[in-house]
Amino acid sequence: MKKQIKELRSIFEKNKIVSKIQELEKSSLDQNFWKNQNKAQKILKEKKFYENLVESFKKSISESKELKEFYKLASEENNKGLIQETLKNIKFLKSTVQKNEIKCFLSKETDSNDCYLEIHAGAGGTESQDWADMLRRMYMKWSSTKTFKLNIISEHKGEEAGLKSSTLRINGDYAFGWLKNESGIHRLVRISPFDSGARRHTSFASVWVYPVVDDSIELEIQEKDLRIDTYRSSGAGGQHVNTTDSAVRITHLPTKIVVQCQNDRSQHKNKETCMQMLKARLYNFELEKREKQSLGQQSQKKDIGWGHQIRSYVLHPYRLVKDNRTNFETSDPDKVLNGEIDSFLESSLFNLNG
Repeated sequence: MKKQIKELRSIFEKNKIVSKIQELEKSSLDQNFWKNQNKAQKILKEKKFYENLVESFKKSISESKELKEFYKLASEENNKGLIQETLKNIKFLKSTVQKNEIKCFLSKETDSNDCYLEIHAGAGGTESQDWADMLRRMYMKWSSTKTFKLNIISEHKGEEAGLKSSTLRINGDYAFGWLKNESGIHRLVRISPFDSGARRHTSFASVWVYPVVDDSIELEIQEKDLRIDTYRSSGAGGQHVNTTDSAVRITHLPTKIVVQCQNDRSQHKNKETCMQMLKARLYNFELEKREKQSLGQQSQKKDIGWGHQIRSYVLHPYRLVKDNRTNFETSDPDKVLNGEIDSFLESSLFNLNG
């Protein structure tokens, strides 16, 4: 327990948690603080997050001292009931400290933001498209357990089953911070439900997560740098969605970034959503350049195939989900595919952002 408290203190110092509270406090006292409501709310939200962390840390130190005394007393009196109760409380406290350690890694510039999550099926037709659909369901289930708000921005269905691609917007506290390390190639091995010979197939799909940016972030986008296409929607949007060219696709020519939206019957609203997504993508693009993360996020946008996976989901001949970066694994893929991915998210935050 003492070791974990010491490690948490070290992480606090490394991430300059106290300094961040002081900086945010200084910003909140500025006379022009409330001129930008979105920015002000974000600052107060971050400040509260870090203050709660520090308060929990202080409480953990106090509780660890008390539990140490309780355990010593119980051992001297050979009180087995009290010993068991104290050990149970120590285990719970260790869990609390570990969760606070992980929260310390949610301190990057855009970690508190909502996020967009894109899924693209790899080569392999129906197999990979069904896998893309399974992944989307996994993230939707996870979002639901967190009571996050989720919108399907676009989806392109496969010819027989599944999805060729889909974009979600996930709104919730630190949505981007929690999901940012999910970007990469996800691999599935299973007996194919589409193969009459019941053979084993390997499928791939890519996931790309980037933060939603608000009006407080200024980013100039030149009209001449855009190619705007409209087309007929398919999927979400109601029975009238296919009667007009309401879907919008925008290509940013200098960076080749493409965004698309079809979740509204109004072409104007879809274009507005596309511009928000493009702004988010361009901002994330600039952040990556500034933070020199070329070996991390950018290298993950490679061909969807062998050798570039961040996580493997094996349903046959054995059952295992393993993160190839952290080596964290579980033998219960059904739970994972049903949205229980917190252990993987926490492991990636702890190991990839430390």
